[in-house]
Amino acid sequence: MYQQATSWLEEHGFVVTGVFGDVFNVSWIIGTLQRAGSRLQGIVSFSVISFIFIILGLLEVETIAAKLRTLPNQAIGTSLLRASVQAASKLQKYMLVRTIMSAMTGALVYGFATLIGLPLAAEWGVIAFALNYIPFIGPFIATIAPTLFAFAQFESWQIALLVFASLNIIQFVVGSYLEPRVAGTALSISPFVVLFTVFLWSFLWGIAGAFIGVPIVIAILTVCEQYPASRWVAQVLGGTAPEAA
Repeated sequence: MYQQATSWLEEHGFVVTGVFGDVFNVSWIIGTLQRAGSRLQGIVSFSVISFIFIILGLLEVETIAAKLRTLPNQAIGTSLLRASVQAASKLQKYMLVRTIMSAMTGALVYGFATLIGLPLAAEWGVIAFALNYIPFIGPFIATIAPTLFAFAQFESWQIALLVFASLNIIQFVVGSYLEPRVAGTALSISPFVVLFTVFLWSFLWGIAGAFIGVPIVIAILTVCEQYPASRWVAQVLGGTAPEAA
């Protein structure tokens, strides 16, 4: 396949054997695929373990709630129950915001693909919508795949570059600007904290960390709101003061 691709590029005026032959050889390609497969296997394994923990935790929700109601210190039990209810409500709002932003991303990708005459415009929009739920890797795939398709379809690197730049602008504006601001307003969290949380937990735990970073911060700030000693944390990191809301 590598040799066929090299021959096809040379037929279209791209001589890569002399320039990239020493770097992009078959061994390099196989090694890259092996590393990517190993990373993908780790992500899948971590996701399965996380899913099992979530199921086990959901099975004990009522049991934990009953234990909190029967604590000798009723103030602590009531505060934790109230924090759990509020955190669950905020998590639902967060997923609603993500769905709306994903739909907006898909609609913009569909509109752009239709505008430049890229085939399968609706399909690219649906792919952008679905992959937008996967932090970092999802938008990257949703950008690279149409770019490669545009290069093969139009046989022009200028159009491929236009597609790549435009899709990256769409992903950046919606994912890195609009979504943190909308999520911060809906959840009363600073937009900077939302964006910083995604990058911090991605650095610590990779893709899985990007998924759970914002929910963890939501839960922590919700618990901090329940106690006078820690309420200042929620007030400092909050996006809108309760009085203004």
